[in-house]
Amino acid sequence: MGCPAGIGPEIIVKSLEYFRKNSPQLLKNIIIVGDKKILLDTAFWLKFNLPEVEIDSVSEIQIKPGVPTLEGYKAMAKYFQKVIDLAKNGEIQAIVTAPISKEGLNKIGIKYSGHTDWLAEEFKVKDYVMSFYGKKMIVSLVTTHIPIKKVIQELNFEKIFKTAKLSYEFLKKLRIKNPKIALCGLNPHAGEGGLLGEEEQTILKEAVEKCQKEGIPIYGPYPSDSVFYWAYKGKFDLVIALYHDQGLIPFKLLHFEDGVNLTLGLPIIRTSPCHGTAYDIAGKGIANPKSFISAVKLAIKLLSH
Repeated sequence: MGCPAGIGPEIIVKSLEYFRKNSPQLLKNIIIVGDKKILLDTAFWLKFNLPEVEIDSVSEIQIKPGVPTLEGYKAMAKYFQKVIDLAKNGEIQAIVTAPISKEGLNKIGIKYSGHTDWLAEEFKVKDYVMSFYGKKMIVSLVTTHIPIKKVIQELNFEKIFKTAKLSYEFLKKLRIKNPKIALCGLNPHAGEGGLLGEEEQTILKEAVEKCQKEGIPIYGPYPSDSVFYWAYKGKFDLVIALYHDQGLIPFKLLHFEDGVNLTLGLPIIRTSPCHGTAYDIAGKGIANPKSFISAVKLAIKLLSH
């Protein structure tokens, strides 16, 4: 359920209403881990009837939407730990996470910066990739939440290869025929033959060649100011970006409302919406559930494949 003071409860209730109307058979496959009372209260003020769905109420607390508390942060962490335990026991095969507060985790003494590294640690996974899915574009990131000045230091063949390999496996799970992956350049014009930067020649080109030798259909590096256009037009099925904003700016331009964040490389499917806790609009009834609905749909699609 994510942070109980954020928009997690609202988008879950709205998503349940969507599935009740459009795919009621899916409700029997869903377990909500969170706070039943908060979900019932949220459904009440939204004027929805909560459909019959299994709710594992880990804790019941008093919370005001938009006002996070230490008690809420602790509950948020308990929800997620319970989900991890269910996954480890084989009781669930996919996790869809509502937004949590990274600041909140820090305040209650939890070392993880978010869902992704928490899951990787719990499942003892070393190689994992942050990826973003939309019907018009799919993007994977080589580096994630680091300062831009550290990107060059973090770039190496191993990271690019890992990202390409897991991305290719993801495309195969989506059953995309003859998938093609594009690699972004780091510098303007992909270095312009070394005039605007050497990383394309010294790191990226070599990484592409080694990936191709391993059977990974990756091409480039291409100038990032044009490669996303060609991906949008269908020339590439996935774009590998070298740093966070390089990939997320074009992706969110297309999929701000319905994009899905997913973690590749885990032994379990994990998806989430592409937004945060949005405390500023929590409790106002205006939170958009499209991204969460898309996250559920993608998880189900991957399970069916």
